[in-house]
Amino acid sequence: MREVFAYVIGLGAAVMMPVIFTVLGTLIGIKFSKALKSGLLVGVGFVGLGVVTALLTSNLGPALKGMTDLYHLNLPFFDLGWPAAAAVAYSCAVGAFIIPVCLGVNVLMLAVGMTRTVNIDLWNYWHFAFIGAMVFFATGSLGWAFYAAIVLYVITLCMADFTAKGFQSYYKDMDGISIPQPFCQSFTPFAVAVSWLLDRIPGFSKLDIDAEGMKRKFGLLGEPLFLGLVIGCGIGALRCDSWKAVVDSIPAILKLGVTVGAVMELIPRITALFIEGLKPICEQTRSFVERRFSGLKGLSIGMSPALVIGHPTTLVVSILLIPVILFLSVFLPGNKFLPLASLAGMFYLFPCVLPITKGNVPKTFVVGLVALVAGLFFVTNLTPAFTKAIAAANCDGIAVPEGFEGGAALDFASALWCWVVYHLTVSLKWIGAVGAGLLALGMCAVNFVRIRRMK
Repeated sequence: MREVFAYVIGLGAAVMMPVIFTVLGTLIGIKFSKALKSGLLVGVGFVGLGVVTALLTSNLGPALKGMTDLYHLNLPFFDLGWPAAAAVAYSCAVGAFIIPVCLGVNVLMLAVGMTRTVNIDLWNYWHFAFIGAMVFFATGSLGWAFYAAIVLYVITLCMADFTAKGFQSYYKDMDGISIPQPFCQSFTPFAVAVSWLLDRIPGFSKLDIDAEGMKRKFGLLGEPLFLGLVIGCGIGALRCDSWKAVVDSIPAILKLGVTVGAVMELIPRITALFIEGLKPICEQTRSFVERRFSGLKGLSIGMSPALVIGHPTTLVVSILLIPVILFLSVFLPGNKFLPLASLAGMFYLFPCVLPITKGNVPKTFVVGLVALVAGLFFVTNLTPAFTKAIAAANCDGIAVPEGFEGGAALDFASALWCWVVYHLTVSLKWIGAVGAGLLALGMCAVNFVRIRRMK
């Protein structure tokens, strides 16, 4: 079973998701040709996103590596990126059964009125499988592994419900969609707390500048395309050790700037493919579930955050944060993790943050900065467990390079909910495990009351 799931996951999202959505669409009553087209559009979206992300990583990676070497920014924990975590997640028994187990939990919560989200974002179930894998390799108990995965899943579904209304009202064409992805939802508490504090700082409210406002006020200078060009050129120049080296490297610097600018321009166009492909599936799924479960009104369909990562504020703030967090990681006392491979996933931090900050660029930047600083400590703390899981899973091609003490991924291990669930389940043993269960049940209770009041 584990080998079967590892093989299927090895196909990648670009192949796996079109198959899943074509089958799902047909089962819920969409004409096969239309379901196939929707699935293929989603697949094309993943291919495009992969190409653009690879373009960013392959060009930005060497420049950032040059900066780390020039300024001696080496740290002992290596950034393996999210693909390493996903591979490990489906290389243990938890990964083999995580999809049917989580879908069963989702149906149960729908039936008893503890959620209104139908999570069909099956690709991102690897997050729940990985927390289970980490707990399994730390405790040797498959029972505790599934317990941790289910607790994280329940928390994520509740968070998706709590944020659904704001998400749908902020983003265009997102009616009936929520984001049940634990990495994205881990930054919601930071957004709420930091926004509340910033709103009480005299004068900060006057910095109410969103991406569209930047375009109107600064013209070309406020365009994500131009900001990408500037940031890319800046990073390219910073890797040079002298002014002569800067002059000699002008062609490479300009190429990097144009490449980063191109990524900023292409991502919104690619996310439009996701919307076009997923919208028919979303609408038909909600109609199908409402017919089968009487009284389930106000359903949201859980979708990938890739739908909205092309928002201008997300692009601007992500690119601005990359050099800032890179340098901060070196000077933060206690941090041992240098983010490099995971930086291309920075866009996924903000899908659930923007509805809270209303797209305000300065506020979103501060939220992202605070969340990432905390995330560096989370990932530093979880790296030993992450490294143990990698070694135990024994996945081909995934290992910590020589000269490093451990490896992890900012994309997973910096997430608040993942860190909380792991330590409650493993570090605090029975007391913590009970606390984790009570936390999940408490959120379910709050959600149950909220849902009943909506009727």
